[in-house]
Amino acid sequence: MTIRQWVRPNVLQMAGYTPGEQPQGKPVVKLNTNENPFPPPQPVLDALKAAVDGKLRLYPEPSARPVRQAAGMLYGIDPDQVVAGNGSDDLLTMILRTFVDPGEVVAAPDPTYTLYDPLTTLQGGQFHTVPWKADNTIPVSALVALNPKVIFITRPNAPTGHATPLSEVVRLCKSTKGVVVLDEAYGDFANNSGLPLLANHDNLIITRTFSKSGALAGMRIGLGFMSRDIALQMHKVRDSYNLDKLAQVAAVAALENWDAYEPLIQAIRQQRNHLRNQLNRRGFQVPESQANFLLAQVPQGRRSGKEWLDDLKSAGYLIRYFGADPRLTDKIRITIGTEAEMTGFLQAVDKLLTDN
Repeated sequence: MTIRQWVRPNVLQMAGYTPGEQPQGKPVVKLNTNENPFPPPQPVLDALKAAVDGKLRLYPEPSARPVRQAAGMLYGIDPDQVVAGNGSDDLLTMILRTFVDPGEVVAAPDPTYTLYDPLTTLQGGQFHTVPWKADNTIPVSALVALNPKVIFITRPNAPTGHATPLSEVVRLCKSTKGVVVLDEAYGDFANNSGLPLLANHDNLIITRTFSKSGALAGMRIGLGFMSRDIALQMHKVRDSYNLDKLAQVAAVAALENWDAYEPLIQAIRQQRNHLRNQLNRRGFQVPESQANFLLAQVPQGRRSGKEWLDDLKSAGYLIRYFGADPRLTDKIRITIGTEAEMTGFLQAVDKLLTDN
């Protein structure tokens, strides 16, 4: 017997998801995985510390009901329309388990979040993409023509940072026979949210994460918002006890103290705009972003995107580079950090430009 005789063929053939590099060895400024550069507000940390006690021997609430109730209060939605996950990636897995049979199509505009493809492959589905329109709106007709069971729309999009108009999301929901998933991992940094659309579109699911604006990437917390009927079906495929006790405590504290996050989110938005202006002045081409990152085209005739990745890493700054996509080989993605981190990053950029 060999490994090829044991492992499913689609697993053998797939490449798998490649996460952003994690620091190894000397300290670096981490601007490659879109985490919040600020710690969670003190009430969240206090709640976590208080929860580290003898009750950790007990299982958590199976459906994360306290989290769903807190989310319902904050967002004005029925808690029975909320499903909690071990990060929003867990919710994406639940969605595919719920709706996609082997051979069925899952679609998305491209480029987009690269995890959709391997998750679809693991489910036995076929993942197809259609390029975003030139004005960064959704290619509705081309996506619908694929007859997909599920369509993923990342808003703001990764890795570009643009937020397609909500009117386009509405048009897609009305045009497709499938389920539309609006992935709002970066939604708190955008100008608006698709949550109000849920009231009129039963085929819409919205996913959110605490890993970005919530400053809790290490806790792995995600929320899905949907109709009660869809939520009931997704609970059937959800892993039992999928959100641990400490994660539930952290999520409730964050939701109940969300006003404490607003200054942090605003600071990130301000640094995003400042960094964009500064990079454009230095010869980069950086479109507007509504996320907590920028996708910057590197100056022509200088270093390649891969060389910027390597040289900035040597200078102590981790960024993201998507070399597998030929449309992105001249671009780098930079997570927005604190004011001090952005100042140091620009100094590193200036030194590299001078050295070049």
